[in-house]
Amino acid sequence: METDIKNLLIVGIDSSPIAYSAKEAGYEIHVVDYFGDVDLLHVCSRCETVIKQRPRQSCGRLELKFKPEIFLEMSESLLQKYDIDALLLGSGLDDNFDILHELNDMVQILGNSPEVFESVRKKPDFFQELDHLKIPHPKTIVVGSLEDAKAAAVDIGFPVVLKPMSCFAGIGIKIVPNSKEIERVFPKVSWANGTVLVQELINGVHGSVSILATRNQAKVLTLNEQMLGLSFLFQKEPFGYCGNIVPLLPDDSVCEDCVSIAEKISIRFGLKGSNGIDFVISDEGTPYVMEVNPRFQGTLSCVERVLGMNLVEAHVNACLLDTLPTVEKSTSTFCTRLILYAPKRVSVPDLTRIREVRDTPLPGAIIEEGEPLCSVFVIGDSRDSSVREAEALSKKIYAMLQPA
Repeated sequence: METDIKNLLIVGIDSSPIAYSAKEAGYEIHVVDYFGDVDLLHVCSRCETVIKQRPRQSCGRLELKFKPEIFLEMSESLLQKYDIDALLLGSGLDDNFDILHELNDMVQILGNSPEVFESVRKKPDFFQELDHLKIPHPKTIVVGSLEDAKAAAVDIGFPVVLKPMSCFAGIGIKIVPNSKEIERVFPKVSWANGTVLVQELINGVHGSVSILATRNQAKVLTLNEQMLGLSFLFQKEPFGYCGNIVPLLPDDSVCEDCVSIAEKISIRFGLKGSNGIDFVISDEGTPYVMEVNPRFQGTLSCVERVLGMNLVEAHVNACLLDTLPTVEKSTSTFCTRLILYAPKRVSVPDLTRIREVRDTPLPGAIIEEGEPLCSVFVIGDSRDSSVREAEALSKKIYAMLQPA
Protein backbone atom coordinates (compact mmCIF):
# COMPACT_ATOMS: atom_id res chain seq x y z
CA MET A 1 0.00 0.00 0.00
CA GLU A 2 1.26 3.47 -0.87
CA THR A 3 0.48 6.91 0.51
CA ASP A 4 -0.39 10.05 -1.44
CA ILE A 5 2.66 11.86 -0.07
CA LYS A 6 5.02 12.97 -2.85
CA ASN A 7 6.39 16.39 -1.88
CA LEU A 8 7.93 16.95 1.55
CA LEU A 9 9.06 20.04 3.42
CA ILE A 10 11.86 19.31 5.89
CA VAL A 11 12.50 21.85 8.66
CA GLY A 12 15.35 21.76 11.16
CA ILE A 13 18.72 23.11 12.18
CA ASP A 14 20.58 20.16 10.65
CA SER A 15 18.31 18.75 7.94
CA SER A 16 20.75 16.89 5.71
CA PRO A 17 20.33 13.38 7.25
CA ILE A 18 16.55 13.61 6.85
CA ALA A 19 16.93 15.02 3.33
CA TYR A 20 19.25 12.19 2.25
CA SER A 21 16.83 9.59 3.59
CA ALA A 22 13.80 11.25 1.98
CA LYS A 23 15.60 11.56 -1.36
CA GLU A 24 16.56 7.88 -1.30
CA ALA A 25 12.93 7.02 -0.56
CA GLY A 26 11.91 8.81 -3.75
CA TYR A 27 10.32 11.98 -2.39
CA GLU A 28 10.59 15.46 -3.87
CA ILE A 29 12.09 17.48 -1.05
CA HIS A 30 12.11 21.14 -0.06
CA VAL A 31 14.21 22.12 2.93
CA VAL A 32 14.44 24.85 5.55
CA ASP A 33 17.82 24.53 7.26
CA TYR A 34 20.25 26.54 9.34
CA PHE A 35 23.67 25.62 7.94
CA GLY A 36 23.07 25.28 4.19
CA ASP A 37 25.88 22.76 3.71
CA VAL A 38 27.03 21.69 0.25
CA ASP A 39 25.77 18.11 0.45
CA LEU A 40 22.29 19.27 1.49
CA LEU A 41 22.01 21.63 -1.47
CA HIS A 42 22.82 18.73 -3.81
CA VAL A 43 19.88 16.56 -2.70
CA CYS A 44 16.99 19.01 -2.28
CA SER A 45 14.84 20.58 -4.99
CA ARG A 46 14.52 23.90 -3.18
CA CYS A 47 16.31 25.05 -0.04
CA GLU A 48 16.00 28.08 2.24
CA THR A 49 18.89 28.48 4.69
CA VAL A 50 19.87 30.89 7.45
CA ILE A 51 23.54 30.79 6.49
CA LYS A 52 24.46 31.63 2.90
CA GLN A 53 27.90 30.07 2.72
CA ARG A 54 30.45 32.02 0.66
CA PRO A 55 34.22 31.61 0.15
CA ARG A 56 36.25 33.79 2.53
CA GLN A 57 33.11 34.78 4.48
CA SER A 58 32.30 33.80 8.05
CA CYS A 59 29.35 31.51 8.77
CA GLY A 60 28.89 33.36 12.05
CA ARG A 61 27.78 31.91 15.36
CA LEU A 62 24.76 29.71 15.94
CA GLU A 63 23.84 31.34 19.26
CA LEU A 64 23.64 34.75 17.56
CA LYS A 65 22.04 33.82 14.23
CA PHE A 66 19.55 31.13 15.21
CA LYS A 67 16.05 32.52 15.61
CA PRO A 68 13.07 30.13 15.42
CA GLU A 69 10.90 32.81 13.79
CA ILE A 70 13.17 32.78 10.73
CA PHE A 71 12.38 29.08 10.19
CA LEU A 72 8.69 29.93 10.17
CA GLU A 73 9.21 32.73 7.63
CA MET A 74 11.32 30.54 5.32
CA SER A 75 8.78 27.71 5.54
CA GLU A 76 5.97 30.06 4.62
CA SER A 77 7.99 31.30 1.64
CA LEU A 78 8.43 27.78 0.26
CA LEU A 79 4.81 26.83 0.94
CA GLN A 80 3.59 29.83 -1.05
CA LYS A 81 5.67 28.81 -4.08
CA TYR A 82 5.36 25.01 -4.17
CA ASP A 83 2.80 22.28 -3.63
CA ILE A 84 3.88 20.44 -0.48
CA ASP A 85 2.01 17.49 1.00
CA ALA A 86 3.50 17.24 4.49
CA LEU A 87 6.24 18.49 6.80
CA LEU A 88 9.00 16.52 8.54
CA LEU A 89 10.67 18.03 11.59
CA GLY A 90 14.30 17.86 12.64
CA SER A 91 15.87 19.50 15.69
CA GLY A 92 15.64 23.14 16.75
CA LEU A 93 11.95 23.88 17.28
CA ASP A 94 11.07 21.33 19.98
CA ASP A 95 10.18 23.93 22.62
CA ASN A 96 8.76 26.63 20.33
CA PHE A 97 5.15 25.53 20.63
CA ASP A 98 3.59 28.63 19.04
CA ILE A 99 5.74 28.19 15.94
CA LEU A 100 4.91 24.49 15.75
CA HIS A 101 1.20 25.35 15.83
CA GLU A 102 1.66 27.93 13.05
CA LEU A 103 3.61 25.48 10.92
CA ASN A 104 0.97 22.80 11.42
CA ASP A 105 -1.74 25.26 10.39
CA MET A 106 0.12 25.86 7.10
CA VAL A 107 0.89 22.21 6.31
CA GLN A 108 0.40 18.99 8.24
CA ILE A 109 3.33 17.99 10.44
CA LEU A 110 3.76 14.32 9.66
CA GLY A 111 4.41 12.80 13.05
CA ASN A 112 3.58 14.29 16.43
CA SER A 113 1.13 17.15 16.76
CA PRO A 114 2.14 20.39 18.51
CA GLU A 115 0.02 19.23 21.47
CA VAL A 116 2.14 16.07 21.81
CA PHE A 117 5.29 18.18 21.66
CA GLU A 118 3.97 20.22 24.58
CA SER A 119 3.06 17.13 26.60
CA VAL A 120 6.58 15.68 26.48
CA ARG A 121 8.67 18.87 26.34
CA LYS A 122 7.12 20.73 29.29
CA LYS A 123 9.48 19.14 31.78
CA PRO A 124 7.65 19.53 35.14
CA ASP A 125 4.42 18.03 33.79
CA PHE A 126 6.32 15.37 31.85
CA PHE A 127 8.32 14.23 34.87
CA GLN A 128 5.18 14.20 37.00
CA GLU A 129 3.61 11.81 34.52
CA LEU A 130 6.74 9.64 34.63
CA ASP A 131 6.24 9.40 38.40
CA HIS A 132 2.75 8.00 37.76
CA LEU A 133 4.27 5.47 35.35
CA LYS A 134 6.99 4.62 37.93
CA ILE A 135 9.71 5.50 35.42
CA PRO A 136 13.00 6.76 36.94
CA HIS A 137 14.08 10.30 36.10
CA PRO A 138 16.37 12.87 37.73
CA LYS A 139 14.82 14.99 40.47
CA THR A 140 14.06 18.33 38.83
CA ILE A 141 12.92 21.72 40.14
CA VAL A 142 11.95 24.70 37.98
CA VAL A 143 13.19 28.04 39.31
CA GLY A 144 12.98 31.66 38.24
CA SER A 145 15.58 33.33 40.44
CA LEU A 146 19.10 32.86 41.75
CA GLU A 147 17.93 32.39 45.33
CA ASP A 148 15.39 29.76 44.29
CA ALA A 149 18.13 27.99 42.33
CA LYS A 150 20.35 27.86 45.41
CA ALA A 151 17.52 26.50 47.53
CA ALA A 152 16.62 23.89 44.92
CA ALA A 153 20.23 22.75 44.67
CA VAL A 154 20.44 22.30 48.44
CA ASP A 155 17.18 20.35 48.37
CA ILE A 156 18.41 18.07 45.56
CA GLY A 157 21.99 17.83 46.81
CA PHE A 158 25.20 18.99 45.14
CA PRO A 159 26.49 18.57 42.50
CA VAL A 160 23.50 19.54 40.38
CA VAL A 161 22.90 20.36 36.74
CA LEU A 162 21.53 23.72 35.61
CA LYS A 163 19.66 23.66 32.29
CA PRO A 164 17.98 26.37 30.23
CA MET A 165 14.24 25.77 30.05
CA SER A 166 14.63 25.48 26.29
CA CYS A 167 17.82 24.17 24.72
CA PHE A 168 19.10 21.80 22.04
CA ALA A 169 22.28 19.80 21.43
CA GLY A 170 23.29 20.18 25.08
CA ILE A 171 24.13 23.88 24.69
CA GLY A 172 24.10 25.92 27.90
CA ILE A 173 23.88 23.01 30.36
CA LYS A 174 26.23 23.38 33.33
CA ILE A 175 27.38 21.12 36.18
CA VAL A 176 27.39 23.07 39.44
CA PRO A 177 29.30 21.77 42.50
CA ASN A 178 28.34 24.46 45.04
CA SER A 179 26.32 27.62 45.70
CA LYS A 180 29.16 29.93 44.72
CA GLU A 181 29.27 28.35 41.27
CA ILE A 182 25.50 28.80 40.94
CA GLU A 183 26.02 32.54 41.36
CA ARG A 184 28.54 32.50 38.52
CA VAL A 185 26.63 30.41 35.96
CA PHE A 186 22.98 31.24 36.70
CA PRO A 187 22.95 34.42 34.54
CA LYS A 188 24.43 32.46 31.63
CA VAL A 189 21.84 29.67 31.88
CA SER A 190 18.83 31.90 32.52
CA TRP A 191 19.46 34.61 29.91
CA ALA A 192 16.80 33.40 27.42
CA ASN A 193 13.64 33.65 29.57
CA GLY A 194 14.80 33.70 33.19
CA THR A 195 13.57 30.17 33.92
CA VAL A 196 16.00 27.35 34.73
CA LEU A 197 15.82 23.64 35.49
CA VAL A 198 17.83 22.57 38.54
CA GLN A 199 18.36 18.85 38.14
CA GLU A 200 19.94 15.93 39.94
CA LEU A 201 23.23 14.86 38.34
CA ILE A 202 23.09 11.23 37.21
CA ASN A 203 26.51 9.73 36.54
CA GLY A 204 26.64 6.96 33.98
CA VAL A 205 26.41 6.13 30.28
CA HIS A 206 24.52 8.65 28.15
CA GLY A 207 22.32 7.05 25.54
CA SER A 208 19.08 7.19 23.61
CA VAL A 209 16.38 4.91 22.30
CA SER A 210 15.27 5.22 18.67
CA ILE A 211 11.62 4.26 18.53
CA LEU A 212 9.02 4.04 15.77
CA ALA A 213 5.34 4.31 16.68
CA THR A 214 1.88 4.03 15.17
CA ARG A 215 -1.37 5.01 16.86
CA ASN A 216 -1.37 1.91 19.06
CA GLN A 217 2.02 0.22 18.69
CA ALA A 218 5.63 1.10 19.40
CA LYS A 219 8.78 -0.64 18.23
CA VAL A 220 12.26 0.06 19.54
CA LEU A 221 14.72 0.11 16.65
CA THR A 222 18.04 0.62 18.44
CA LEU A 223 19.68 1.72 21.65
CA ASN A 224 22.36 4.31 20.94
CA GLU A 225 25.41 5.60 22.79
CA GLN A 226 25.65 9.40 22.94
CA MET A 227 28.96 11.24 22.60
CA LEU A 228 28.94 14.41 24.68
CA GLY A 229 31.46 17.13 25.51
CA LEU A 230 34.48 15.54 23.77
CA SER A 231 37.51 17.81 24.00
CA PHE A 232 39.36 16.15 21.10
CA LEU A 233 36.49 17.34 18.88
CA PHE A 234 36.86 20.83 20.38
CA GLN A 235 33.41 20.79 21.94
CA LYS A 236 33.55 23.27 24.83
CA GLU A 237 30.13 22.55 26.34
CA PRO A 238 30.24 19.72 28.94
CA PHE A 239 27.04 18.21 27.53
CA GLY A 240 27.50 19.44 23.95
CA TYR A 241 26.37 16.88 21.39
CA CYS A 242 29.31 15.28 19.56
CA GLY A 243 27.61 12.36 17.82
CA ASN A 244 26.68 8.80 18.63
CA ILE A 245 27.55 5.12 18.30
CA VAL A 246 24.86 2.70 17.13
CA PRO A 247 24.06 0.31 18.67
CA LEU A 248 24.63 0.56 22.42
CA LEU A 249 24.71 -2.93 23.88
CA PRO A 250 24.20 -2.84 27.66
CA ASP A 251 23.49 -5.90 29.80
CA ASP A 252 20.33 -7.78 28.79
CA SER A 253 18.38 -6.66 31.88
CA VAL A 254 19.30 -2.99 31.29
CA CYS A 255 18.38 -3.31 27.62
CA GLU A 256 15.01 -4.78 28.55
CA ASP A 257 14.38 -1.90 30.98
CA CYS A 258 15.22 0.69 28.31
CA VAL A 259 12.90 -0.97 25.79
CA SER A 260 10.06 -1.26 28.31
CA ILE A 261 10.40 2.38 29.39
CA ALA A 262 10.47 3.63 25.79
CA GLU A 263 7.38 1.65 24.86
CA LYS A 264 5.49 2.86 27.95
CA ILE A 265 6.30 6.50 27.18
CA SER A 266 5.37 6.11 23.53
CA ILE A 267 1.96 4.60 24.28
CA ARG A 268 1.17 6.95 27.20
CA PHE A 269 1.92 10.16 25.28
CA GLY A 270 0.63 8.96 21.91
CA LEU A 271 3.90 9.36 20.04
CA LYS A 272 3.81 8.81 16.27
CA GLY A 273 6.53 8.08 13.75
CA SER A 274 10.23 8.42 14.55
CA ASN A 275 11.05 9.53 18.11
CA GLY A 276 14.06 9.51 20.40
CA ILE A 277 14.18 9.15 24.18
CA ASP A 278 17.37 10.29 25.90
CA PHE A 279 18.46 8.51 29.07
CA VAL A 280 21.41 7.95 31.37
CA ILE A 281 22.18 4.43 32.55
CA SER A 282 23.42 4.99 36.09
CA ASP A 283 26.46 3.26 37.54
CA GLU A 284 23.99 0.94 39.28
CA GLY A 285 22.38 -0.02 35.96
CA THR A 286 19.17 2.01 36.23
CA PRO A 287 18.00 3.89 33.10
CA TYR A 288 16.96 7.46 34.00
CA VAL A 289 14.84 9.25 31.39
CA MET A 290 16.14 12.74 30.57
CA GLU A 291 13.87 13.91 27.75
CA VAL A 292 11.90 12.97 24.65
CA ASN A 293 12.82 14.22 21.18
CA PRO A 294 9.48 13.88 19.38
CA ARG A 295 10.92 14.18 15.85
CA PHE A 296 13.80 12.83 13.77
CA GLN A 297 17.06 12.60 15.70
CA GLY A 298 20.77 12.98 15.01
CA THR A 299 21.10 9.18 15.09
CA LEU A 300 19.06 8.79 11.87
CA SER A 301 21.87 7.97 9.43
CA CYS A 302 23.60 5.58 11.85
CA VAL A 303 20.36 3.72 12.58
CA GLU A 304 19.69 3.36 8.86
CA ARG A 305 23.16 2.00 8.16
CA VAL A 306 23.07 -0.49 11.02
CA LEU A 307 19.55 -1.79 10.27
CA GLY A 308 19.62 -1.44 6.48
CA MET A 309 16.33 0.45 6.37
CA ASN A 310 15.00 3.82 5.22
CA LEU A 311 13.77 5.67 8.27
CA VAL A 312 11.83 8.40 6.45
CA GLU A 313 9.85 5.77 4.54
CA ALA A 314 9.24 3.85 7.78
CA HIS A 315 8.13 7.10 9.48
CA VAL A 316 5.65 7.93 6.69
CA ASN A 317 4.21 4.41 6.76
CA ALA A 318 3.91 4.44 10.57
CA CYS A 319 2.09 7.78 10.55
CA LEU A 320 -0.25 7.22 7.59
CA LEU A 321 -0.61 3.45 7.20
CA ASP A 322 -0.18 2.35 10.85
CA THR A 323 2.48 -0.14 9.79
CA LEU A 324 5.84 -0.91 11.37
CA PRO A 325 8.78 -2.49 9.56
CA THR A 326 10.30 -5.85 10.34
CA VAL A 327 13.66 -5.12 11.94
CA GLU A 328 16.51 -7.58 11.93
CA LYS A 329 18.84 -6.43 14.68
CA SER A 330 22.52 -7.15 14.09
CA THR A 331 25.34 -7.06 16.61
CA SER A 332 28.00 -7.29 13.90
CA THR A 333 27.55 -3.80 12.40
CA PHE A 334 28.36 -0.59 14.26
CA CYS A 335 28.15 2.97 13.00
CA THR A 336 29.87 5.95 14.61
CA ARG A 337 29.00 9.56 13.89
CA LEU A 338 31.36 12.23 15.18
CA ILE A 339 30.59 15.94 14.90
CA LEU A 340 33.74 18.00 14.51
CA TYR A 341 33.93 21.54 15.88
CA ALA A 342 36.35 24.21 14.75
CA PRO A 343 39.44 24.38 17.02
CA LYS A 344 39.89 28.05 16.08
CA ARG A 345 38.71 30.39 13.32
CA VAL A 346 39.45 28.32 10.22
CA SER A 347 39.08 28.26 6.46
CA VAL A 348 37.42 25.07 5.28
CA PRO A 349 39.34 22.79 2.88
CA ASP A 350 37.57 20.78 0.17
CA LEU A 351 36.00 17.91 2.14
CA THR A 352 33.57 16.90 -0.61
CA ARG A 353 35.75 14.03 -1.84
CA ILE A 354 35.95 12.28 1.54
CA ARG A 355 33.05 9.85 1.30
CA GLU A 356 32.66 9.47 5.08
CA VAL A 357 32.07 13.22 5.53
CA ARG A 358 28.57 14.69 5.73
CA ASP A 359 27.26 18.13 6.70
CA THR A 360 29.99 19.35 4.37
CA PRO A 361 30.66 23.11 4.36
CA LEU A 362 31.53 25.06 1.24
CA PRO A 363 35.29 24.95 0.48
CA GLY A 364 36.82 28.28 1.50
CA ALA A 365 34.02 29.22 3.92
CA ILE A 366 35.15 30.44 7.34
CA ILE A 367 34.01 28.59 10.46
CA GLU A 368 34.34 30.38 13.79
CA GLU A 369 36.02 28.74 16.79
CA GLY A 370 33.77 26.20 18.50
CA GLU A 371 31.16 26.12 15.72
CA PRO A 372 30.17 22.86 13.95
CA LEU A 373 32.55 21.98 11.13
CA CYS A 374 31.28 18.69 9.65
CA SER A 375 30.27 15.13 10.56
CA VAL A 376 32.04 11.86 9.84
CA PHE A 377 30.26 8.50 9.57
CA VAL A 378 32.19 5.24 9.87
CA ILE A 379 30.91 1.65 9.83
CA GLY A 380 32.85 -1.13 11.55
CA ASP A 381 32.39 -4.71 12.68
CA SER A 382 32.84 -3.70 16.32
CA ARG A 383 32.24 -0.62 18.43
CA ASP A 384 35.94 -0.01 19.00
CA SER A 385 36.97 -0.40 15.35
CA SER A 386 34.24 1.99 14.24
CA VAL A 387 35.24 4.60 16.84
CA ARG A 388 38.97 4.25 16.11
CA GLU A 389 38.48 4.83 12.39
CA ALA A 390 36.18 7.80 13.01
CA GLU A 391 38.73 9.35 15.38
CA ALA A 392 41.56 8.79 12.88
CA LEU A 393 39.55 10.46 10.11
CA SER A 394 38.77 13.37 12.43
CA LYS A 395 42.48 13.92 13.07
CA LYS A 396 43.11 13.85 9.32
CA ILE A 397 40.50 16.55 8.76
CA TYR A 398 41.83 18.72 11.56
CA ALA A 399 45.28 18.52 10.00
CA MET A 400 43.85 19.91 6.74
CA LEU A 401 42.46 23.09 8.31
CA GLN A 402 44.02 26.48 7.73
CA PRO A 403 43.67 29.48 10.07
CA ALA A 404 41.44 32.25 8.76
